[in-house]
Formats: sequence, structure tokens, C-alpha cells
Amino acid sequence: MIHKPEIAYGRMGHWEDYSEELLVEYRQCLEEGKDIEAYRALFETVQKMPPSPYKSRMADVLFDLQLALPQRADYAYNEPDDLEAIRALRPGWKQAQTALPAKEKLEDKVLGAWLGRTCGCLLGKPIEGIRRKDLYPLLQESGNWPLHRYIASSDLSDQRKAENSFFTEPHRQCWADLVERAPSDDDTNYTVLYQLVVDQYGRDFTSDDVARAWLDLQPKNAYCTAERVAFCNFVKGYRPPDSAAWQNPYREWIGAQIRGDYFGYINPGDPEAAAEMAWRDASISHVKNGIYGEMFAAAMIAQAAVESNAEKIILAGLAQIPRTSRLFEAVMKVVDGWRGGLAQRACHEMIHTDWDENTSHGWCHTISNAMIVAMALLYGEGDYSRSICMAVETCFDTDCNGATVGSVLGMRDGSAAVGEKWTKPINGLLDTTIFGVGTVELADAVKKTMEHMKR
Repeated sequence: MIHKPEIAYGRMGHWEDYSEELLVEYRQCLEEGKDIEAYRALFETVQKMPPSPYKSRMADVLFDLQLALPQRADYAYNEPDDLEAIRALRPGWKQAQTALPAKEKLEDKVLGAWLGRTCGCLLGKPIEGIRRKDLYPLLQESGNWPLHRYIASSDLSDQRKAENSFFTEPHRQCWADLVERAPSDDDTNYTVLYQLVVDQYGRDFTSDDVARAWLDLQPKNAYCTAERVAFCNFVKGYRPPDSAAWQNPYREWIGAQIRGDYFGYINPGDPEAAAEMAWRDASISHVKNGIYGEMFAAAMIAQAAVESNAEKIILAGLAQIPRTSRLFEAVMKVVDGWRGGLAQRACHEMIHTDWDENTSHGWCHTISNAMIVAMALLYGEGDYSRSICMAVETCFDTDCNGATVGSVLGMRDGSAAVGEKWTKPINGLLDTTIFGVGTVELADAVKKTMEHMKR
């Protein structure tokens, strides 16, 4: 007997069921300036429904509703997605032209960037998702407060393990004293993945090329939040930029900001070119500040190859995004606080006041984490260890922020600045989830990076 098949809604991947994230959608729409407040109760009511075809259909209606809503007349920001409009709204700051370092020195900077990103990621990876109330007691009782070294499995007392299952979850067993190479992570997978993209398609790769590479080179579960939605949208036939917007409540989350490093690596001293490549990538999965976050990070890394001043590096990143955006405003709030003598701890608390680490939206948003990156670069005073530790101990997306800060400083100062204290556990090796790649030797990745630079 033929019967109508039913979707197992309760067993879908969390990031794949739009109906389960309606309150994130509502919050996202508010922040984008949509006139949605009158529908809050409706979003809350549908969110509370158990997973079912009826909830899914009602979520589809709410998606159509939010698409049709006008922007509030009092909205203060102008945040386009297309490149020319983004460029038209840049602050217009001029960067001094600086000659690239000699090839040998530049190659060491690229090695520093790869090592800096990988080790910064490893520092934050075992505690990704932790909140301050759980992290700080662990650091204090293990003599690692303020954070100044990797957290080791031996730091976890039996009592702490018994009290908090967070530390014993199987996927967290990547403490630095347990690994022989850097474990695979989305923060480092993308850096390797985009080396493959540029190798296959050249520096003129398109957004469609990136989408094709995502489908061909990694399994679905390698992608999170906005990336998972975009991946599924590719499968359904949506092309960029529609793949970024269709039922994607995570469209301004941090996922793109962690993907821009390679574009900075292969455009040393040219933040505009790095940001343009980042835009091509980010547009497949993100909109507005989600796009700007990747452009900001890529431009900073490109500038770090020729600039030693942390403030100027940050401003070089901001110079590539709209001055009329929330991201620009938030990062400048950190910069202006630092310029005015605001203490680092006060800056830390300011970020936690502006963004709630206890909500997924606040914890994983581009803007909250970009503020942390800027804080760590400024208050870390150029010291790699101090800076990545500051980025990680602030919580929010710990591995993402440790990786981005590490990438910037590694590019700026070279491999010696990262130091054996951080590099020893990984032995120059990086695992990936990329099909046909497996483990990467960072020395080989550096050589290929040099080949991809514009000559």
C-alpha cells in the first residue's frame, strides 16, 4: 500500500530545521532593522510547537512574512551585500604603501600565520562553548589564571569532571597534552580548503566555484550554522547569493569571519584584494555583517604582512567595510575605548554587556567575536601568547577568536613569535576533514601559499 512519506522532523540536524530557530530569526530581523516587533508573540508561539509538518509549514509562512516586512524608518545603519555598494560606503582611509619584505622573510611570516592560526585554534578548541562561570574556576584551580598556556587534560580534577560533563564529552578530548598533531576543526579546514580552491580555479575563482568545492570536498557535518544551511541550499539548487539568505537565521554569525585567512595570506600588503576575495566567499552563506566580518579579517591579515602597529592593522580591516555598519561601529567602540585609556578588564566587561554569551545568537555572532579579536590585538600589546589567551579567556567562540588573533600576529611577526611553547604539541601537522587530504604538513602549505601570491 502506497502512503505519503513523512519527514522525521525531530531527528533532523539542528541547523537544518528552520522551524527550530524562529527566535533566532526574530532576533536577527530586529537587528537588521525590520519592522517585526508586532509579530514577536507569533514567532514565540510557533517556536514552542513540537517538531511536525504543521510547525514547518507555519515557519515557512513566517519566513515569507519577514521577507515582506519593511525596514523601520528610524533604522540607523546602511548595510548592503553587493561589493560595489560596500566599497562606496567605506570610510575612505588611505593606507600608506609599504614594500613587501624579502621573499625569505615573507615566507616566514606566512609560516607564522599558519602556525599562529593553528595553535590559537587548539588553545580554544577543547573549551569551545564554555561560559565564564565554568572556565574561570578551572583556570584558577589549575594555576592557569590569567590564561597563559594550553589547558591540559591533567588540569581537570576528578571533582570537576564529576560536576561538569562539559569537560568529558568525547569530542572535547583534544587537550594539547593528548594530541600529536593539530586536530581537524572548521577554523583550520577552511584555510586548507581555500588553498585547494585557489589551486584549482585560480585567484579569479567565483562564488559558484566555492560552492562546488564545498559539495565536493567535505561531508555535510563538517559545516556548522550558516555554512550548514548554505550547504543544504546548494543541494536544493539555490545558488549564491540566494544560498546565503534562504531560511538562514545564522546569516550574520561568525562562520564567514573564520574563513578569510587564506585570502589575507596570498595578498600580503593588499588588504583590498584580500577583502574582495573574502567577499566572493562570504556571499555564499552570509549577508551584511556576516560578509563584512570575513572582509575585515582577511584585510587585517593582509596588512599585517607589512604593518607592525596593531591599531593600524585593525583600521586597515575596517577600511574595507561600510562605515555605516554595525560591525564598524562596534569595533570602533573597542578602538576608541582603548585610545581613551579604558582598562582591558573594562573592555572585556563592555563586550559581555553588549552581547550575551548565554544565548546562541550572542555567543556566535560576527560582531561580538570581532570585538574580542580587536580587544586582544590592542590590549595584548603585540605578544602572541598574551593576545591569544586574552581572546580565548573572554569566552564566546574561543577557538575562532584564538585562531584569528593568532593568524594576524603570526603574519605580523613570523614563526618565532609563536614559539615552541605553542607549536610543540602539533609537530608541524594539521588534520582536516577534507576528502583526499587528511593530514597536512604546514611546511608544504606554506610553500603552496607562496605560489598563490600575485606576482
